[in-house]
Amino acid sequence: MPHTDLRARRRRTRRTDPMVRTARGGLAVAAIVIAAVLVGCTPAPAPAASAPTVATPSPTPTPTASGPVLVPDGTAADNLPLFTAIMNQVASTDQAVLGRAYVDALVAAGFDKTAMEVTQDRTTVGNPADSIQFSVRWKGECLVGQVGPSTPMPTALVLPEIPGGTCLIGQTRPIDW
Repeated sequence: MPHTDLRARRRRTRRTDPMVRTARGGLAVAAIVIAAVLVGCTPAPAPAASAPTVATPSPTPTPTASGPVLVPDGTAADNLPLFTAIMNQVASTDQAVLGRAYVDALVAAGFDKTAMEVTQDRTTVGNPADSIQFSVRWKGECLVGQVGPSTPMPTALVLPEIPGGTCLIGQTRPIDW
């Protein structure tokens, strides 16, 4: 068999071999998942310009002696200071890696428990999680916090809601308390 025929045969085999197609498909799925995660971690694009409208000022948190306050009619960004303050307060306690502590503290501050998500405190083999995430859906956006030993410092961000109406990717635990 001539040398060029062998090369052509290998190319045809690579294109049609089920294992090669499966590997390529797996790589494509992995690339899509990574892209979705990265998109979820980037700020939402600015809305397209539309006809001018009369803007109604949204309430902004007013500083008080005790710190930031919940702004029920405000945006996620308006409520980020309170979310961050609560996260930092819980992170400084002995309950720093217990998701329930964050949920309970956010509820006590006035956030809606039914709009929250939290990841597991423990791994599937029973070890403490390296980090936990918790979130509150807020008017199409998400207040997201992350804490834990593998996180250099507690982090809170406003991120876009994930298609399907969630804030966290992957399996979360039920908030059934």
